[in-house]
Amino acid sequence: MKRELGLLDATLLVAGGMIGSGIFIVSADITRNVGSAGWLLAVWLLGGFMTLTAALSYGELSGMYPKAGGQYIYLKEAFNPLIAFVYGWSLFAVIQTGTIAAVGVSFSKFLSYFIPQVADDLVLFQWGTWSVSPAQLLAIGLICFLTYINTRGVKGGKWVQTIFTSTKVFSIMVLILLGFLIYKSEVWDLNWQDAWQLQKRDRAGTLSGYPSAPAWWGGLAAGMVGAIMSYEAWNNVTFVASEINNPRRNIGLSLLLGTLLVTLLYVAINLMFLYVLPITEIAGAAKDRVGIAASEVILGSSGTILISVMILISTFGCNNGLILAGARVYYSMAQDGLFFKKTAQLNKHAVPAFALWIQAAMASLLCLTGKYGDLLDMITFVVVIFYVLTIVGIYILRVKKPLHERPYRAIGYPILPALYILMGVAFCVLLIIFKPTYTWPGFFISALGIPLYYWVKRRAPSY
Repeated sequence: MKRELGLLDATLLVAGGMIGSGIFIVSADITRNVGSAGWLLAVWLLGGFMTLTAALSYGELSGMYPKAGGQYIYLKEAFNPLIAFVYGWSLFAVIQTGTIAAVGVSFSKFLSYFIPQVADDLVLFQWGTWSVSPAQLLAIGLICFLTYINTRGVKGGKWVQTIFTSTKVFSIMVLILLGFLIYKSEVWDLNWQDAWQLQKRDRAGTLSGYPSAPAWWGGLAAGMVGAIMSYEAWNNVTFVASEINNPRRNIGLSLLLGTLLVTLLYVAINLMFLYVLPITEIAGAAKDRVGIAASEVILGSSGTILISVMILISTFGCNNGLILAGARVYYSMAQDGLFFKKTAQLNKHAVPAFALWIQAAMASLLCLTGKYGDLLDMITFVVVIFYVLTIVGIYILRVKKPLHERPYRAIGYPILPALYILMGVAFCVLLIIFKPTYTWPGFFISALGIPLYYWVKRRAPSY
């Protein structure tokens, strides 16, 4: 693999993979779960704190093992190949591919503002209860196009990422600034009445309290699901470690800079929402499109056009980063004999082209099922579990390999990593108790990796 990614490229890969369409949408669902302005911001701050803490912890692991595959490698070194395989399988089955599918269809949905013929509510053909929309086919086309660009070498994918991530970060900053400039004191003051009363709020604005303290915590955990998924994919830069210049330094630094940038943007844009929209309108935004509602207040009817263009840019760049990074994990698994043998091969451009194409095939299949959104909700639990396990790995490796070179040590060790572990476990336990629909299906998908691992191991000599 060619080391063609510098610190700026790596930082933009972190930020670009995180910023999709979620930040313009999920605040509506969060507000319905927590019910007030203070808790809306608290959820975003808490999600950002967790992400920053995890990123600072991953810096130590990235310095120890600057290899393609990133988190897969860390889990293998700290625990065993089984846990690493289950992570890689979950990534291929739904985490990475499901996100690629969901972001691709989101791109199509917002393109339909300009080209109505690609709307997701149109049906091209139907077979029983299964139907295919133009949006799904366009999403598949987008996935294949970006996959092709990335098979031509990491340099092409890098430029797409740099251009689109820079553009969307600048656009979001401009939108935030415009929102602050039309500050409406009456809206802001209204939103901060009973700002710390955590309660349910329906689309019509009706409030209902949580019946007990445990239910209160369950509501907070449910509200955090959307925020955590919006912060998701920050770890993708670790997957491309073999293509980053000076990886022992630049991966950890890019994790810090990228996650800090996105946290600041996410908190600022939610402050802007509270400047221009009453809390009832945030919770009841049509199709949860809070970004469009805010843009229309700021810019009138042209706001819909602006936010649609921003989301098109955002989702295009986001998907490029996800596609570029994910294939490197399957490449590393194949080198260990745990994936298709051909996946371990690089093409003439020094990239794992076969891994890129099978990832595209799986993501396209999820596009056609129409269940990508449900799968992403279900997998939130599993994503956090793997983050927790990986950070536990820091403590394990400090004991197992105390003399291993560590050019970068986890900031705040042992306190900050332990705090993330406690927060992650608490989040998962609350979801198990109060939102089982978010947990057991995702857990089942990941658990399928256990028998699959032993099946693959038996077949390993034939690979």
